[in-house]
Amino acid sequence: MHSGSLSFPRIRKILALHRKCIGFFHFHTCFCGSKFGFVSKKLSFEPTGRFYELPFVYIRFNEYSSSYSESKSSVKFVERDNFGDRNSDYDKFGDMGVQDAGELSLFSDPKGGRQKNLHPDFGDFDEVDEEEGEKRGDCSDDDDDFMVLDSCKEPRVQKEDVWRVELGEDEFRHPLVREVCRLIQLKSAWNPTLESDLRHLLRSLKPRHVCAVLLSQVDERVALEFFYWADRQWRYRHNWIVYYVMLEILSKTKLCQGAKRVLRLMTRRGIWCRPEAFGYLMVSYSRAGKLRDAMKVLTLMQKAGIELNLSVCNTAIHVLLMANKLEKALRFFERMQIVGITPNVVTYNCLIKGYCKMNQIEDALLLIAEMPSKNCLPDKVSYHTIMSFLCKENKVKEVRDIIDKMEKDSKLLPDHVTYYTLIHMLSKHGHADEALEFLREAEGKGFQIDKVGYSSIVYSYCKQGKMDEAKSIVNEMLSKGCNPDVVTYTAVVDGFCRIRKLDQAKKMLQQMHKHGCKPNTITYTALLTGICRNGNSLEAREMITACEEEWWTPNAISYSVVMHGLRREGKLSEACNVVREMISKGFFPTSVEINLLIQAQCQEGKMDEAKKFMEECLNKGCAVNAVNFTTLIHGYCKKDDLDAALSLLDDMYLSNKHPDAVTYTTVIDALGKNGRIDEATDFTMKMLKKGLLPTPVTYRTVIHRYCQMGRVEDLLKLLEKMLLRQKCKTVYNQVIEKLCTFGKLEEADKLLARILKTASRTDANTCNMLMESYLSKEMPLSAYRVACRMFNRNLIPDLKLCEKASQQLMSEGKSVEADNLMIRLVERGCLSPQC
Repeated sequence: MHSGSLSFPRIRKILALHRKCIGFFHFHTCFCGSKFGFVSKKLSFEPTGRFYELPFVYIRFNEYSSSYSESKSSVKFVERDNFGDRNSDYDKFGDMGVQDAGELSLFSDPKGGRQKNLHPDFGDFDEVDEEEGEKRGDCSDDDDDFMVLDSCKEPRVQKEDVWRVELGEDEFRHPLVREVCRLIQLKSAWNPTLESDLRHLLRSLKPRHVCAVLLSQVDERVALEFFYWADRQWRYRHNWIVYYVMLEILSKTKLCQGAKRVLRLMTRRGIWCRPEAFGYLMVSYSRAGKLRDAMKVLTLMQKAGIELNLSVCNTAIHVLLMANKLEKALRFFERMQIVGITPNVVTYNCLIKGYCKMNQIEDALLLIAEMPSKNCLPDKVSYHTIMSFLCKENKVKEVRDIIDKMEKDSKLLPDHVTYYTLIHMLSKHGHADEALEFLREAEGKGFQIDKVGYSSIVYSYCKQGKMDEAKSIVNEMLSKGCNPDVVTYTAVVDGFCRIRKLDQAKKMLQQMHKHGCKPNTITYTALLTGICRNGNSLEAREMITACEEEWWTPNAISYSVVMHGLRREGKLSEACNVVREMISKGFFPTSVEINLLIQAQCQEGKMDEAKKFMEECLNKGCAVNAVNFTTLIHGYCKKDDLDAALSLLDDMYLSNKHPDAVTYTTVIDALGKNGRIDEATDFTMKMLKKGLLPTPVTYRTVIHRYCQMGRVEDLLKLLEKMLLRQKCKTVYNQVIEKLCTFGKLEEADKLLARILKTASRTDANTCNMLMESYLSKEMPLSAYRVACRMFNRNLIPDLKLCEKASQQLMSEGKSVEADNLMIRLVERGCLSPQC
């Protein structure tokens, strides 16, 4: 008997009994799928034996089975290594519970099924955009965030339930994984064909392969987009390990809203959320600076019915310490012990690091001394944490005291990890001599230090410019049979180049070849940088040309170093040739590098060469932008070739490079300089119509050119239109000052009322400038009137200007005004009555 001979009433009778239902279901999924292999246009079976013939019956069975299981209060978990071999759409019914079945069931309600929702509610969190850069205020110092610990009343034995997915190289090198990653990189040029190919590959990926695809993405946002896209595909549903891997990826970023959505998606899919999932969300919130939301995750766990475990408590303490909330972390530490969550060595190490971060080394040592009484012995990480912070300040004596304390109190002998930590931290912070002492001590105790330890000391010496010491360390490595690697040699070559000893750098390069260490691209690039700094860019150019003979391949940085060296030496044609060769090799210069070359050519008046170079870069697909066009337009404007500049402005639109406010300002200034003020006005209005906001430079340019030509009325009309788009508080101050510069004092005096409305310090400076202009033309009465207007607005004119105005008024026989001006200064306390 097979499913094709059963009617719906008979199937429903079988479903009435739970055991018969399971037997019937297993029989027909396996028997029909494997024995008969029945395939038709309407009915199909997968090779895995999935029951695809009657999806309605399948859904009803899932609802019935889930409700039966719920009545027995039994929860089925997937083993941590049982990830399955497929991501079939119907796999979700077995692994994810009834929540998704409710979404597909014909009998479910519109809100998602007949079953009671036992999953957490995320509605308590405010929706914040991932792009939002503002940080909300930190949480207060109260203990409201710890109330969730009060629900844990009975002490209990803590179980370590830390879950992680370990992927091997085979998953990352799998052909399907590599092909999917390649298609994801082409997302900017996606079309229906590429998306169809990616959709087809997605259904063939195992869960581990999907995890490998997510972990292979350099940009976490791209990984999150792929995760969302895959989840929307038909006949595919993420395995539960994929969610945890995605959360782990997001925990290393500030994409807290993405992590929250992934966690919400898990609840909708009916996937049981382990405490570690909430821990990932907490860390992501903390990285985004949202400490309050990170701590609210604990309340969210309580509402979900998930008890806190030691792992989440350690995460909470870590989050508080990342936000420099040491006192609050200590209160949380005390509260978790009260409710019976016993801290382990990881908990104590977090607090030790927090103490060290706040430079409270003594408190960290007291905490280590307290650990044995709490049945938790400190490990070497506890001591290494304190040593690392002491090494930053070069406190070698204190470090040795810690080592003695570690041996005496905890019976922990320093091993090679201890010495590696000390050598690395001291070298990193520029204390190479002290690091060398510990290296000698480690070798004296029989520890063999490899090239990594030596290289860190060599790098530190090179960074300080102590090349003799660095070279002696390299020779010592050779004598001990510890051959330096390419990283060590490259550090020495770069160090010699920094102090302009190129001969020594080249000898070190020969020594590399002699001892069988092949220089790489970074080594040659360091040498090229030193040669260019020494003013021998043509020699560096020859090295690039002869790179094939030396068996090394220059990269984009190598070409950029040589190009910038030639540009600084004024060899622009050779620099452009380097860029052309760079493009031919598949390396594209940045828009900044292109702009530097264009600017250098424009400064030498080589406008045609600059334009030709930019057009070549544009045709080759380089990142030419509006700034490059603006630089070239500015060069034409400086040569008074306005026709070429305006033609280039039109070419910007043809190349889909839209001009910005700086471009228009450049053209407006050039037109005003040549007396074509009406055309400048047209371009200003055109800029405003395009929605471009005038910059402060735009205001200064327009004001200067209009005031120069004395067209004040036209200027004021244009400024009113510009102010509607972009406010500028000092615009009328600039107009008055510019009119004073050009000697148009009458027009400037008419605008004085516009600036005296605010009566700021800037307005006082403008009035003083107008007074000085009047006095320079021997018009003291006008200067006196400006001073009186300033007094009426509670502004104090400049004392020296008032004295000068008083003298000119006295010389013209206007003693009343002169005395009144002095009396005003005495009343304001700026002048004593005796004077």
